[in-house]
Amino acid sequence: MNRLDRWEQQTRAPLLALAMVFGAAYALPILLPDADPALITTARWTERSIWALFAGDYVVRLGLSEHRWDFVKRQPLSLAVVVLPLLQPLRLLRLVSALFLVGQRVRLAAQVRLTTYVVGAVLGLLAFGSVAVLEAERHSPHGNIRTIGDALWWSFTTMTTVGYGDHAPTTGVGRLIAVGLMLSGIALLGVVTANIAAWFLARFQEDEEEGRRLQEITEELLREVRELRREVAELGAAGTGGARDGTAAAPPDRTPGQTPG
Repeated sequence: MNRLDRWEQQTRAPLLALAMVFGAAYALPILLPDADPALITTARWTERSIWALFAGDYVVRLGLSEHRWDFVKRQPLSLAVVVLPLLQPLRLLRLVSALFLVGQRVRLAAQVRLTTYVVGAVLGLLAFGSVAVLEAERHSPHGNIRTIGDALWWSFTTMTTVGYGDHAPTTGVGRLIAVGLMLSGIALLGVVTANIAAWFLARFQEDEEEGRRLQEITEELLREVRELRREVAELGAAGTGGARDGTAAAPPDRTPGQTPG
């Protein structure tokens, strides 16, 4: 294990915890717009500080990489999600970037199974998509997503591509979020379907392999039985032939000089 692998293994859990705090800091001013200004300011600074730690993690990983240019080429999303929020001070973009970073690091964990990752991705997109669309639509003159309940219902129907139409975004940012949730819902549904199909195929392949092994064992046993029968037949034939030859070659029992009577 090289230095980069050790760093990623050691920082995996802290980054996940920081991501949870980042999500809470992002959501607090949106869910509690009338909260104490000092609390909202603290949440804003917490969000920025954690984002700086995310960026610092990328810099450290780049420094620990033996081939830095190859590292940049292999992980363009990591660089993009660190740099884009600095160029475009849009809080939603920071949230999406954080999700990309944390998701990419979590996928590096061998013990995280696909089902767990899909469930986590669905819950994360549902929660953060609801908060983001609420921030975008709450003050829209023609918007009808005013509460977190409306936002959660809209996010769920959008991710499942049902789209009842009782709630719909009216702003450009809200519609951009809708596109992201639609594509994410379709992608996650495809992952789940592919995972189930792969499970069935694996079971069928296991049954076929077991049947093939049993057939090979049976054929091997038949070959051994045929070989044993051939050897037994050869031994029997050799024994019979030897007995006949011995009887014909045996001289009569007489003493020298004695004439036959």
